[in-house]
Amino acid sequence: MIAPLRLAVLASGRGSNLQAILDAIGDGALDASVVGVFSDRRKAIALERARNAGIPAIAVSPKSFETRDAFDAALFAEVAAVRPDLIVCAGYMRLLGVAEVEAWHGRMINIHPSLLPRHKGLHTHAQALADGVAEHGCSVHFVTAELDGGPVIAQATVPVLESDDVDALAARVLDREHPLLIATLQLFSARRLCLDGTSVQFDGRPLRAPLRLAGMDLREIDA
Repeated sequence: MIAPLRLAVLASGRGSNLQAILDAIGDGALDASVVGVFSDRRKAIALERARNAGIPAIAVSPKSFETRDAFDAALFAEVAAVRPDLIVCAGYMRLLGVAEVEAWHGRMINIHPSLLPRHKGLHTHAQALADGVAEHGCSVHFVTAELDGGPVIAQATVPVLESDDVDALAARVLDREHPLLIATLQLFSARRLCLDGTSVQFDGRPLRAPLRLAGMDLREIDA
């Protein structure tokens, strides 16, 4: 019998994706447990959500450390202490150092509000509108040292409408972020996903193209 997936969540803000995870666990849709929530901001609402759910909630302030590497080492020492199977970066807004990324290779994922490799970094919805794309969305990818450059696992798409502004587009993408993240974590929970070097492995074979969210389920598409 497969043990429930142990998740550590990193978040800097309101934690809506964290809440989606907690709701899916509570509803029995995700066989996992959140064993710790970690933030670089003491007032992050994500920490309140964790405390309200009885989950360890730890803030590590970057201002307490002379270097980014020292901060990262302290943060990930706290993460390691809860023994997660997988780290989920869900709205964590700080760049991660190479040492910690490499130490957790294949065991850390991020959800990003764009169809990677398009529109990396910040202000993704404004980037999409400026580029005049017809389709936008969100991606779950493995974390590597390259900003938003790790192998993409799964994506969800939304149309870009003529009437869209940044807020309208962001809201529509967020509606797809939550089911995309949960569907991806369900596959991790079933041990159907892993990373082999730079290749995403799905059911023991290389994934040719990112999985796509159709309704609430992830499906393979032609490469």
